[in-house]
Amino acid sequence: MSKKVAIYLGLFFIGFSSLQAQKIDRKKVVQRHNVVNTKADTLSTLTVGNGKFAYTVDITGMQSFPEYYKNGVSLGTQSEWGWNSFPNTENYKFEETLKPYDFNNDGRKALYSVQIKEPERNKKAVEYYRVNQHRLQLGNIGLELYKKNGQKAEVSDLQNINQKIDLWTGIITSAFSLEGIPVKVWTASFQNSDKIGVKIESDLIRQKRLKVFAKYPYPSGQFLDEAAFYGNENQHSTKIISSNPNQGLIEHKLQTADYFTQLYFTDGKLSESGKHYFVYEPSSNSKTVELTVGFSEKSQKTSKSLFADAEKESISGWKNFWESGAAVDFEGSTDKRANELERRIVLSEYLTKVQCGGSNPPQETGLTFNSWYGKPHTEMHWWHGVHYALWGRPEILEKQLDYYFRSFDKAKKLAERQGYKGVRWIKMSDNEGNESPSSVAAFLIWEQPHLIYMTELLYRHNKDKKVLKKYKDLVFATAEFMADFATYDKEQNRYNLGKGVIPAQEVFPAKDTYNPTYEVAYWDWALKVAQQWKERLGESRDKKWDDVIAKLAPLPVQDGVYLSTESAKDSFTFPKWMTDHPAVLGALGMVPESPKLDKKIMKNTLDIVWERWNWGHTWGWDFPMTAMTAARLGLPNKALDALFMDIQTNTYLKNGHNYQDSRLRIYLPGNGGILTTVAMMLEGWDSSTGQFPGFPKDGSWKIKAEGFKKMP
Repeated sequence: MSKKVAIYLGLFFIGFSSLQAQKIDRKKVVQRHNVVNTKADTLSTLTVGNGKFAYTVDITGMQSFPEYYKNGVSLGTQSEWGWNSFPNTENYKFEETLKPYDFNNDGRKALYSVQIKEPERNKKAVEYYRVNQHRLQLGNIGLELYKKNGQKAEVSDLQNINQKIDLWTGIITSAFSLEGIPVKVWTASFQNSDKIGVKIESDLIRQKRLKVFAKYPYPSGQFLDEAAFYGNENQHSTKIISSNPNQGLIEHKLQTADYFTQLYFTDGKLSESGKHYFVYEPSSNSKTVELTVGFSEKSQKTSKSLFADAEKESISGWKNFWESGAAVDFEGSTDKRANELERRIVLSEYLTKVQCGGSNPPQETGLTFNSWYGKPHTEMHWWHGVHYALWGRPEILEKQLDYYFRSFDKAKKLAERQGYKGVRWIKMSDNEGNESPSSVAAFLIWEQPHLIYMTELLYRHNKDKKVLKKYKDLVFATAEFMADFATYDKEQNRYNLGKGVIPAQEVFPAKDTYNPTYEVAYWDWALKVAQQWKERLGESRDKKWDDVIAKLAPLPVQDGVYLSTESAKDSFTFPKWMTDHPAVLGALGMVPESPKLDKKIMKNTLDIVWERWNWGHTWGWDFPMTAMTAARLGLPNKALDALFMDIQTNTYLKNGHNYQDSRLRIYLPGNGGILTTVAMMLEGWDSSTGQFPGFPKDGSWKIKAEGFKKMP
């Protein structure tokens, strides 16, 4: 062997050994962040699910105490399909929520669905269409536990509590005792159906002191639905359709919803115990019982299944998930924040997989409890969906995008109603794209380019032309609206965004606002990408889009910093303008660097935002957004400082949820934001150089990473 060949082989094996050394022990990383509960903390509930169905449990491993937990991370059972509407007894028409606006004095008289305060009938029509449709809490499935004296046990009666979720398998194990008698409960979710499996072991079964209940709450009709409203008993009906010693079928009927609960169990009896309340009493011949509880829109015969089947599906499904896509390991880092960041990452992966893996943009509280009546917000879809592509799991994002095909015709009609071409994606809607009145949502525009951004990520994954063909009609109709929405200013020979815009920073009034920095930068980038799609498909560039790109207003600057919006010259002196999302930073962070942007000016903007912003009035995704801006500016320490800013809305609970306040106890855009930002800081972006460009190079971070994709 020649000396040169030997050297090459030596280098090859050194490189190969190095690669092998970097291989992550994914199971070890995931399991070191398993959650353990030793007391009944209402903010530490745990969830099992499959992305389109989720079941959240208390300390018993089931939903035994829904009223005790309702003001924490509530004990929800929700699905993608479970929706209901209250009767429209006054025959309200959606048209009664519409109000004409002509923001730019061009005779447009565009109709927006807003929160009209008078006359009274229009106000009530608005209230009706905000509340309906609403997502359902499908039912509480919990334990009835009895003390020796025959009284029902309360949370305070449980002792020796030890509950753990094994994140690698998705299985929750709950142990506790009642009056000295141990109880052990195993909980898992099926991965291919809306069904849970439970195994219970205790001598309480033999003593007939442990039963399982199914209780059906009524929709609260409120902003939140905490799965514990048991009023209005006569406005819905529940009955047993069939039962025998091993199964039971329950039908629950509401105004526009009719669904079924199928139970399979080891020997026992299902009976009605009260209005909307049913009890399975297991046979006392054994101290172990297994059961499965499934929810479905239709009554359909399913094969008998017990906990072992759920366990098998859960173990297999979660193993496939954790072994797919990207992973990161910070073990050995000396920065004290490394373990906490890794914890937030792993738990965010788990939570978003459980709550946000269906064929719709998720609601901001996932499938735990309703926020905004259970309705998804499309402007949040960037935060819910982008991370899947960057973490090498584009198939989950692609599934979510089914919504845009289903809602296309309604989005097109919205654009037509306001006199625009193309499609205007509806900000607040149900799964079918039905619009909800809102005096903010109606004027937001930053959700419009998201479809282009997300489909571009799908294309970048493998540069597959099939992606272009699948989504081209959505992309081009989106761009058509964006180009038409821009208002031509003859005096300055430019296109403006607005008036008639509420930016991502929602404190600005629509009637006065134009050219918000983030939206202008995003508009510019997305229209350019849409033109690239034209070229990739061999089509001619759209002349109108090119005209808008060429003449789009510059990013507004004053005194060497970017204004939040051109209409707010006092962006950093008027207190109100320094609350809510500091979205001006999104112009470099969420949006890639563009020729319109000066990084020195953005650095000045980051400094002034950092110093002057009222950070107590922000939201969970604002911290990842700020970190992305810092990373793109070459400030990795600042990026980490942003991720760990000590602000309430940047709190990540023991179970991984992003806590905002007593109203919004969980907030999944924060979890998605963590995952997106970390992926960017690790793998970089198109113009970045070097390894892990968003992390300091001072030796305090030891990083193993694999499977990530670059951000644009």
